[in-house]
Parts: sequence; structure tokens; C-alpha cells
Amino acid sequence: MLLLLFIPLLLAMTHPAPAQLPTQETVVLIHGLARTPDSMNKMEHSLKKQNYRVINLGYDSREHDIETLAKGVRAKIDAQTKDAEKIHIVAHSLGCILVRQIQATDPIENLERVVMLSPPNQGSEIVDEIGHWWLFKKINGPAGQQLGTDSGSVPNQLGSIDFECAVITGDRSINWINSLALVPGKDDGKVSVKSAKIEGLAAFKVAHVTHTFIMKNKAVIEDVVSFLQSGHFKDKAQ
Repeated sequence: MLLLLFIPLLLAMTHPAPAQLPTQETVVLIHGLARTPDSMNKMEHSLKKQNYRVINLGYDSREHDIETLAKGVRAKIDAQTKDAEKIHIVAHSLGCILVRQIQATDPIENLERVVMLSPPNQGSEIVDEIGHWWLFKKINGPAGQQLGTDSGSVPNQLGSIDFECAVITGDRSINWINSLALVPGKDDGKVSVKSAKIEGLAAFKVAHVTHTFIMKNKAVIEDVVSFLQSGHFKDKAQ
């Protein structure tokens, strides 16, 4: 009988309880221009493993201007997070500008932390150079036309940020024509490192990744998780 009483204690000592996962919070994923929620699937699965509730939003990035897209994304967030106490956002490229537009015009009150991946926060030089081309307009739609580096572009009209935000951008390119002829300095094939910066950031990091695949990089995902959990990257680099 005494042995039976001690069995649960022995099992607890030999099989310690698993580490506690963080209290479930909601993370909204917002993909980039001319992409779909599928591009954020690896990020979604990784965050779910950390016990986050993840909403991987889709929107017609090529069909409308930034103002219209932001209103649509804002409505989807509201509809799917009514019971959320805290909302985090991980956005890629154009998705980052939509977050800035939302927070400037119809802010999410319970927004906690945001991670921007390869954001054209000061616009993209590619739009300056070839944004008037028919093929560019066909592929990127009205929103693509609004992402130049001039003072009148949407990114440069939105100003600084007032929410807790980190940026991870890349310095590796597979778009050699863009990098050599169109984008000055270090870049990820579409956005320069300089253009990714914005006043008010809590953390900034450059990873050796491309614009197209930054959201699938293991180290980038680890930094995203670290920032959402603690407010800094895993190595505290800024």
C-alpha cells in the first residue's frame, strides 16, 4: 500500500512537467504585396507551437489603394479578434504599411507588439524607377503606385510610429537587376536597409535574407517569437 502511494511521486520526479507555454495571445499575420496567406504559413505554424492563437489574414493586395486595403484589413481584424485581450501583428512588406495606416487612422486599442519584416517604411526606390511601367502597374496594382520614396508617398506621409514595434530587414538579394541598378546601398532585392528604418522603433535588425523569403527564415522566426514574448530579439541586438 505504501508503495502505491509513492508511485505518483516517483513518476513526477522521473518525468518532470513540461515547461509552461505563455498565456494564449492573438497574433495577426498580414502578408505583402502580390502575395497570399500561404507565404506566412511557416510563421503561422511556428507561432502556434508557442501557444499563440494565430489569424493569418488574406486581402486583395493588388486590387485597391492603401487606404482602402487598410480599412478592409482593419475590419477583418476586428471581426476575428473580438475576444482578444492582446493583439500582436507580424506583417511583411506592404502589410507593414497597412499597419501604420490603420494605427494612424483607426487604431487598434489593444495592440501590443508589432514585428515588421522588410517594410518599405520610407518607400521603395524601385517604385521611383519603374512604377510607371505598364507591367509594374499590372502586377502590383494601385497600392504599388503609392510606395515611392518621394515626400508625397503614403509611407512618408504617415510619419513616426507610436506603438511598440521591431523591424527585421534583409541584406541578401536574388533580384540582381534591382539591387545593382535600382536600389542604392544594402538591400534585400526590393527594399533598402535604410528605407526599412523609421523613427520610434523598439528594435532593428538586419538578417542575411531576401525580401521574398524573410518570413520563412528560421532565425527570423526565432527573433519574431522573442520580440513578441519579451520586447527584444533573442540576442538583444538593436
